[in-house]
Amino acid sequence: MTLRLLCTVSLLCGLAAFPQARKSIFVITDAEGVAGICRQEQVEPRESELRQLLTGEINAAVDGFLAGGADEVIVWDGHDGSQTLSALTIHPRAKLIIGGLGVTMTMERGYAGLAFIGQHSMANTRGGIMAHSYSSLGIQNLKLNGKPVGEIETRAALAGWFGIPVILLTGDDAAVKELRQIVPDAELVSVKEGLGRYSCLTLSAKAAQEMIRNAAQRAMAKIGKIRPYRLEGPVTIEVEYTTRNSLPIDAALRAGAEVVDDRTIRYRGRDFLEAWTRYSVR
Repeated sequence: MTLRLLCTVSLLCGLAAFPQARKSIFVITDAEGVAGICRQEQVEPRESELRQLLTGEINAAVDGFLAGGADEVIVWDGHDGSQTLSALTIHPRAKLIIGGLGVTMTMERGYAGLAFIGQHSMANTRGGIMAHSYSSLGIQNLKLNGKPVGEIETRAALAGWFGIPVILLTGDDAAVKELRQIVPDAELVSVKEGLGRYSCLTLSAKAAQEMIRNAAQRAMAKIGKIRPYRLEGPVTIEVEYTTRNSLPIDAALRAGAEVVDDRTIRYRGRDFLEAWTRYSVR
């Protein structure tokens, strides 16, 4: 009995010495996929209605993540120069990143999950509300191993390189379909249906926030069950710009880069991170 008691105490002490990893969630925010947002003039970063609607959806997600067991929620203001969110109105238990991020987007911190809030679909998506891939003015097409992609798939692949799964996406129905194709088990919330590039059938803010809150809580229960989205082997990233002038003047001099034509450049890497770094570092 004494030996068994000592073993039990030793085991408990050992568990205390090696606590479970913190569940930190990284949230990437955007504007075009927010409920009630359908026109170009609505996505100006200092537009008050946008700020209220986006902040409401983010805070609902944070509520859900915390209710589901998250220890920390880090939110990046990812829309148009990181000028949309404010520490005055963000959830009191969230942490806010304002400003540009490096190539890895802080993924090396080892988040338990990645979430997209207010996400739009990739360029040239029929029915996608204000659909684009990083730049609506500068980039015509972005391809990953020959496949057209946008911000959703490239960021899912970046997270996957670090072993981080995408657990939640909220946005228009086109963005939801885009993630479903590569991460079908993630929690997906469509807050509006695209009727055209600048028109939509949208939920109310309150209805969208309630759905997001519940989905975020469910997403926490899927951590460890959703596989990170990984790309194996050599990777090629191809960027087709909208005009000849958009092609970087030194494009042909970059490591792993190949100028395909006057508007297209191709980057190669041994894996996704290497190819993405070559594309991202200017």
